[in-house]
Amino acid sequence: MKMFGFLPLRPFDIIDVIVVAFLLYQFFKFVKGTKATPILIGLAVFFIVSFISRWLDLKAFSWIMRSVLAVWVVAFVIVFQPEIRNALARIGRQRTIKFFLKVEEPPTIGEIVDAVKKMSEDKIGALILIQRSIGLMDIIDTGVRIDAQVNSSLLRTIFFPDTPLHDGACVIQGDTLVAAGCVLPLSENPVLSGRYGLRHRAALGISEQSDALCIVVSEETGKISFASKSKLVTKVDIETLKRSLEKILEE
Repeated sequence: MKMFGFLPLRPFDIIDVIVVAFLLYQFFKFVKGTKATPILIGLAVFFIVSFISRWLDLKAFSWIMRSVLAVWVVAFVIVFQPEIRNALARIGRQRTIKFFLKVEEPPTIGEIVDAVKKMSEDKIGALILIQRSIGLMDIIDTGVRIDAQVNSSLLRTIFFPDTPLHDGACVIQGDTLVAAGCVLPLSENPVLSGRYGLRHRAALGISEQSDALCIVVSEETGKISFASKSKLVTKVDIETLKRSLEKILEE
């Protein structure tokens, strides 16, 4: 009778398990709420079925599953291309990477700051939501898909008065303006009552429910504010906004 024993457990094996668990956690956290979530669930089901077929020694079914698995890596890269690109971009923006390598600042921040500066000068109201690690698919679904490269002219066009999408928020993922005219949850913070309008309450509301950063341009005064980590920072100048964007988005 064949006996099955456990392999010896080394200290490095424990480290290996911890590292893999951490990477999986970060990946699941990154794709949560994005369009990749249902696809990821489907892949997980696929691998479970494949494991069960091998365990039950279903030869024909196992052969089919092995044939499909032969191309799963390529399919994975194609399906998750936007998420992989955004993740690599975030890694490149880390302080440790910038310390050893001269990494140019992505043009997205410059385009956003330029648009905010000009809208502030013209007193054009705006609400710009920048996604970080937590997905915003539920917010994106309330608006109109754009899927265009972020640039100052496009942002100013969206928020120009009397255009169909100027009242909602636009959502930015990485260097892509994903959607506009999106509806954000309003904060119930009593401190805001009577002091700020719907845009500021919406900015604080989404910052209370996600790690996103939300920029507000007041239509009445042209003043700039931003919300992050459940805090609303008001009356900031354009240089302060730029520094805050660079600091928060590289965390």
